[in-house]
Amino acid sequence: MEYNVLFFTHSGAMKFSRKVKSMDIPCKLMPVPRALSSNCSISARIRYDGEIENLIDDEIEKIFLSENSENRLLYEAE
Repeated sequence: MEYNVLFFTHSGAMKFSRKVKSMDIPCKLMPVPRALSSNCSISARIRYDGEIENLIDDEIEKIFLSENSENRLLYEAE
């Protein structure tokens, strides 16, 4: 499954990228897609088949599941 992960800060995105790559999860940092909003202008696109809840940390603002050119909000920080 493909996800777009949005962050509160650039440093949070960098930390997340290092974390998931160390877990052998493909990750590409990129600008936030226009259809999505964010406090930070960087997002991560990952391919992950496990439980997405296992990757959530304090740096993540939102997580969207990307399917058929659509993004469905799965997680939003409180």
